[in-house]
Amino acid sequence: METRNSAPLASYIDLLLDAVCAVDKQGRFVFVSAACERIFGYTPDELIGQPMIDLVHPADRQRTLDAAREIMGGEPKLNFENRYLRKDGRVAHILWSARWSEVDQLRIAVAHDITERKQAESRQAALYAISEAAHATEDLLALFKRIHSIIGEWLPALNFSVALYDEHCKQLNFPYHVDDHEPQPEQPGTVTGRLCAEVIRSGQPILLTPDQDNPPLGFAALFAGQDSPCWLGVPLNSQNGTIGALIVKSMPGGERYTEQDKELLQYVCAQVATAIERKQLHARLQRMAQYDQLTQLPNRELLRDRLKASLARARTESGRMALLYVDLDRFKQVNDTFGHAVGDMLLQAVANRLKGCVRETDTVARIGGDEFVVLLHSIHAAEDAENVAGKIRQVLFQPLRLDGHNLNIQPSIGVARYPEHGTEEKQLFRYADEAMYAAKRQHHLRLGA
Repeated sequence: METRNSAPLASYIDLLLDAVCAVDKQGRFVFVSAACERIFGYTPDELIGQPMIDLVHPADRQRTLDAAREIMGGEPKLNFENRYLRKDGRVAHILWSARWSEVDQLRIAVAHDITERKQAESRQAALYAISEAAHATEDLLALFKRIHSIIGEWLPALNFSVALYDEHCKQLNFPYHVDDHEPQPEQPGTVTGRLCAEVIRSGQPILLTPDQDNPPLGFAALFAGQDSPCWLGVPLNSQNGTIGALIVKSMPGGERYTEQDKELLQYVCAQVATAIERKQLHARLQRMAQYDQLTQLPNRELLRDRLKASLARARTESGRMALLYVDLDRFKQVNDTFGHAVGDMLLQAVANRLKGCVRETDTVARIGGDEFVVLLHSIHAAEDAENVAGKIRQVLFQPLRLDGHNLNIQPSIGVARYPEHGTEEKQLFRYADEAMYAAKRQHHLRLGA
């Protein structure tokens, strides 16, 4: 019994999930199967006669042209990967098998769409890299730069912002912001600022695309046409609530963000929020270890570090510096008479007055109950230190009204200068301490008289 295949070959080819293409010597499509529309977004009629290279991702064009020449030279390609730009702007990853037909003078190729696999691989690698960076990077700015770079490998995110919300100041700040069109998102009315504020307020991600039916209130004006950029904002959620937001914006007319992008960015933000909280906790612990909790002045340990640095600089530059030891006379009487709450307020007031007596480059530290040290990192002459001591006496002599009580305080101040009174840390501390006690004895003698 004789049988023959009467159906056109193309009807069978159109059933294939992979696309079959034929390209002439000039690089133009002369035949494409039906699967091309699913993979590339163009109908066969739209592709016939078009240069193949126009669909290739710009970054892969030269490599693709080189491969085409090799195929036409008689070298088949069985597993050639490149990227194409779909009609909707998205990137398609293609695995090609192609050969040259000398008889037909055509390149015959089969295209297998591996976009989902490539995206899954790259995103998994990116998420791992982000997780590693979040645990290894101590500097938050370096972390944000690294995350921006990683995300940019699988998501069009040339514009990238991280906003943090300060609960105490009720203020939004941007430790990282890259956007050619909005250099200062802190300014009122910027799209980035508005979107961040809404994401933080709601604690929910927001995806804005040009083809969106019902964009959130106030953001519809962003889309003047199909070539408008996409926006994606995701909250930085921690155990203590929403601490900030991460915003990405696509290039106008570029690849659209998807719900899957939103889900992946939420995972990224969980890593970022954890890293931020860990960094903030580290900063708080470090501050607790270096600062007096009552006055927020440097404590004895931080003072020692700064004194060592100041001494090293003075030795190198043949400079001068001074150490002022300040003690409050009869502070115990204040505590006994008015209570420790008033005593604490007195110490805080003294700390503020001392800071007002010196330059920002100098150090005022609290090293004990009512003991303060002023470190003048650089002086020109001996009288500079005495002038500061005189200013401190004048300022602290002024009465204080705290919690309804009028208080008068008198300081005893000892001054030690480098290099006259010592060239080492212990020598200077000892000299200033002894000078302070000598001043205190003089006060007692005058009061006794």
